[in-house]
Formats: sequence, C-alpha cells, structure tokens
Amino acid sequence: MQISVTDAKSQLTDLVRRAEAGEEVVLTRHGHHVARLTPVRSTISSEARARVIEAVQASAADKLAAGPSAARSQDFLYGDDGLPA
Repeated sequence: MQISVTDAKSQLTDLVRRAEAGEEVVLTRHGHHVARLTPVRSTISSEARARVIEAVQASAADKLAAGPSAARSQDFLYGDDGLPA
C-alpha cells in the first residue's frame, strides 16, 4: 500500500495496525517513496533470551570469590602494635 505523508497523518493508527499485521505501508511525498512502515520483530525468542540470561548469571556466580573482609583489608599498613608500619 502506498499513501502520501499528508494523507497518512489522519490515518496513522490504522496504518500502524496494517503494518503490524504484515502489510507493507509505503509513505510517499510528491510521488516518491520516503518511508516504509514495518512491524518490529524480536530477533531472539523469549526462550533463547532466558537461556542467555541464565548463562550470564551462572558465569557471574562462578567469578565470585571470597576476599578479605573490608574490616581487615588494610591490616598490612599497621604493625602488630596497631601503629602505622
């Protein structure tokens, strides 16, 4: 379907519905094609997306390592007597 930009202004909702349904809607200006309305399609299924998220979460969990507690993280700066080394 081809429609002028001027005419499309008053029919935008209908044109978007038609594009969502799979119909190609081409907007024209002075008889020349200037834009095309097409539906946005997900490039990845929701199942595949869930698998990717799970893999990232598992990878992040594997990288967690227990380190020194924050209370003890700068003990190397002080001697046994508690004074700066």
